[in-house]
Amino acid sequence: MYFRKKSLEELPQEETAVWTCEKEGCNGWIRDDFAFEHQPTCHQCSSPMIRSIKTLPQLVNSKKDIKNLAKGTQIS
Repeated sequence: MYFRKKSLEELPQEETAVWTCEKEGCNGWIRDDFAFEHQPTCHQCSSPMIRSIKTLPQLVNSKKDIKNLAKGTQIS
């Protein structure tokens, strides 16, 4: 029996602000919309991160003010 592969729908891409780790050899990064700090540190190696742009699939973040929440606050 042969099952034909379904064609995958192409996801819409957009230019997205991200934070990337500046340490050589580390590939850590996070979308700016999902960062908890205004100047985040890498969760993999604890190095400082720099702001850059990547073309990524479009995501919607309903919590735009995530950086203004106090640390330790439960996100619902």
